[in-house]
Formats: sequence, structure tokens, C-alpha cells
Amino acid sequence: VFTYDFGIKYNILRIMNNLGMSVTVITWNTNLEEVKGMNPHGISLSNGPGEPAAVNEAVEAVRKLLGKLPIFGICLGYQILSLALGCQTYKLACGKHGGNHPVIDFSINKIENTSHNHGFSVDEKSLPKNVSVRHRNLIDKTIEDIESLIHSAFSVQYHPEVSLGPRDA
Repeated sequence: VFTYDFGIKYNILRIMNNLGMSVTVITWNTNLEEVKGMNPHGISLSNGPGEPAAVNEAVEAVRKLLGKLPIFGICLGYQILSLALGCQTYKLACGKHGGNHPVIDFSINKIENTSHNHGFSVDEKSLPKNVSVRHRNLIDKTIEDIESLIHSAFSVQYHPEVSLGPRDA
């Protein structure tokens, strides 16, 4: 798996390695043709700070990778994937930070406590028909996870790598 580094946390890499993945970290602006030439099995888009629309080069690269490789994103990676799929993002009036944010996982109909550290969200009105919502924040109803229905691509806004308890997200 190749991981685009937008400000990645070490714990994400540790968990991926513990799951048996061989991870290669690449810079956020690694040339797309170079990435394709290295034949990764999948792409991971890391977390990181800042406005997702400011990394348009990364959004365009992800758009070109859709349908060619499985793609997963966390936090800023979620926002970048969302933009690549045709969604729009917006700045939250008040950023979300800290733990114990309740999020419902529609696939198993359970509530998970999650950790957040972001100031942007995906505008639900902009979701294309080929993108589904898999998780939703129960406090402000913002989208916390999307999945492409036509590509092998999904992402989460919250931080699943943060350990809030024995059965966290």
C-alpha cells in the first residue's frame, strides 16, 4: 500500500503494518506516473492539517487513480477523496477536536465513540448519486464516512487509529 503523506500520524502506519500491510510512504506531490509505475496494491490518503481545496494537485491525482486502485482516506484524506469523487467541502463554524464524538455506523447499526481533529466537512447536498454515506455524527449530523458505489474507494472523517477504548472505531 502506498500512503500519501499529508501530515500522517505514526500510529496509522503502525496499525497498517500490524495488519500485515507493507506500507510505502510517499510525499503528497509525488508524480502520478511515478506512483503508477511502482504498481501499488492500493492507495491510502493520510490525515493532515489545512483546507482540502488547497491541495488541488492531490485531488486531481486521486481522481485519476479512481477505478484503477483501491483507495482509503482518513481526515484530510477523506476530504481529498470526497473532492475527487465530485463532492464539495466547507469550513465548519467551529472545528471538531477531541474524543468521544458519537458516530453511527449504518452498516452495523451501532454507535461508535470517535476522535476528531478537523475544521472542514463534506457538504451533503453535493454528494453524487454514486457516493453513499456510511457513518454520521450524532451531534451535528455531519457526514463522517463515504463510500464510492462504482469504485473501490471509501474514507472516514474521524480518526480510527486513536484508541478511545476496547471497542472504539
